[in-house]
Amino acid sequence: MDDGNEQRVAIKFCFKTGLSATETLKLMQKAYRNEAVNGTNVFRWYSRFRDGKELVEDDERGGRPKSTRTEVKIAAVANLFKKDRRIASRMTAESLNIPKAVVLRILKEDLGKRKLCARFSTLLET
Repeated sequence: MDDGNEQRVAIKFCFKTGLSATETLKLMQKAYRNEAVNGTNVFRWYSRFRDGKELVEDDERGGRPKSTRTEVKIAAVANLFKKDRRIASRMTAESLNIPKAVVLRILKEDLGKRKLCARFSTLLET
């Protein structure tokens, strides 16, 4: 159990014994010193416990996932580029419904590809 969950369990214990949130905060500061959770968090957890929520783990948060570079997406990008090496990264991104920047990172970091110019200029000719 990490330090955050340990403190939440202690807050829950104090709540169940009938201590006030202020008393709990003082006990937390005495026990954990500099690592103690702040007063806002103690009051927030008290509010959650009062509302009947028993779990001490944080709720899942919505929004954008941490990473769209999953093994499935990497395999899908690799498969598309095996079929057609000249496919545009924009078209790949649209077909897989992922950002173009993610496609480029997959190609470079996961698949070890690098961008080459389709047409070479003649620099030596003058």
